[in-house]
Amino acid sequence: MGVVAMFPLGSVLLPYTPLVLRVFEPRYLTMMGRLLDVEDPEFGVVLIERGLEAGGGDQRSSVGTMARILQVEAGASDLYVVAVGGERITVDRWGEDDPHPVAEVSEMAPLVWDEALAPLHREAEQIVRRLATLASVLDEARWDPGTDLSDDPVESSWQLAAIAPLGEYDRFRLLNSTSLGGLLRGIIDLCLEEEPVLIARAADARDADTGDS
Repeated sequence: MGVVAMFPLGSVLLPYTPLVLRVFEPRYLTMMGRLLDVEDPEFGVVLIERGLEAGGGDQRSSVGTMARILQVEAGASDLYVVAVGGERITVDRWGEDDPHPVAEVSEMAPLVWDEALAPLHREAEQIVRRLATLASVLDEARWDPGTDLSDDPVESSWQLAAIAPLGEYDRFRLLNSTSLGGLLRGIIDLCLEEEPVLIARAADARDADTGDS
């Protein structure tokens, strides 16, 4: 793919899922200004493994996702950017900041659907929606538990990974999946690990509410 503009974040962007950014650092405002001069603007997103989003000096992951810009709105001193995740990438080499981060990246192989995965996909959706509903009770749901999925099974599999109420490092593990079956199995296993924790916290919240009443 060559050299692309990069935006390290404290969260994982998964393919076929939305990204909303408030851009206020001068270096990233410069980056967005440059990108908006091209026909189909996109940039790479990687997870910051250590450090902060603002100011630089962070430690970044080597696997990420391209983000295609859909909409930009200007504020008084910032920009609001809406983008959507595209293909997965690996960072081959980081360049010198220009003034924003840039990197030479390669596209990762896309995951491939097989109809034999349909039962696993249905199971993953059932579990994810169940946990997302539980997380919504705790006001921790990333998406509405009833969010519609894409009709494309590859896209909807990534969307299930995004809806699942998991931490960023679990989401990063899913981003590194080498097969669609592995992605779906990973979603299921990670959700089932998380479920008892959410159930216990929901019970504690109910007990607290009962105690206050």
